[in-house]
Amino acid sequence: MPDDRKPIISGNWKMHLTHLEAIQLVQKLSYALTRDDYEAVDVTVHPPFTDLRSVQTVLDADRIPMILGAQHCHWEEKGAYTGEISPVMLAKLNVRYVIAGHSERRELFSETDDWVNKKVKAIIAHEMTPIMCVGETLDEREAERTQAKVEGQVQAGLDGVTAEQVAAMVIAYEPIWAIGTGRTATPDDAQQTCALVRATVARTHGADAAGAVRIQYGGSVKAANAPELMAGPDVDGCLVGGASLDPDEFARIARYRTT
Repeated sequence: MPDDRKPIISGNWKMHLTHLEAIQLVQKLSYALTRDDYEAVDVTVHPPFTDLRSVQTVLDADRIPMILGAQHCHWEEKGAYTGEISPVMLAKLNVRYVIAGHSERRELFSETDDWVNKKVKAIIAHEMTPIMCVGETLDEREAERTQAKVEGQVQAGLDGVTAEQVAAMVIAYEPIWAIGTGRTATPDDAQQTCALVRATVARTHGADAAGAVRIQYGGSVKAANAPELMAGPDVDGCLVGGASLDPDEFARIARYRTT
């Protein structure tokens, strides 16, 4: 990857960990990473909503250079949306990255491309950075529809977003068939589809935005396969699920180096 695209490793804790367990995980992870690691790689952690304040307090009090992220938000600032979280609430907790359109949100909660686009715009409007997820199902992959699905999601998710805003974003390619299944894309597949994402951005928002946007791979990432997955020139990091709950495993992923 070019030197000006700093790698980004994100831990999505999903619906795991009480606030006390989250504090312990952050502390253990902080012991495993050094200042040199943080200088080389951006490390973001995405706890459940009930853990955010506790994790923010620990990061601030102990001056841990991890970056606080959230897993999801609504696009409205406030309203009658029982159970939802607004971007205003997240911004006040110093959240800096918010995942939008995670495959589980799309598949289990029927989030549409239009919803994802609204979330991306709301996240940016409140001075946070979206990690916009795209990816295909197993049926779509076997039907050779990966390109059409991913291109369509990228185009729809970035509709109405400026080239400058896109350049500052993160887009995560996470094949749905690899989420929590133990199946992982090959390094060639990860690179090929991340390159497709970048080419789509180039077509819709220009070469400068495409050269600057950071693209992650997500889907059964582990310390053993992370270096190969991130060796491709268009793979700028990983969105890590289950492995991010193990501080030693996640630290090994964050310490990867490519040549």
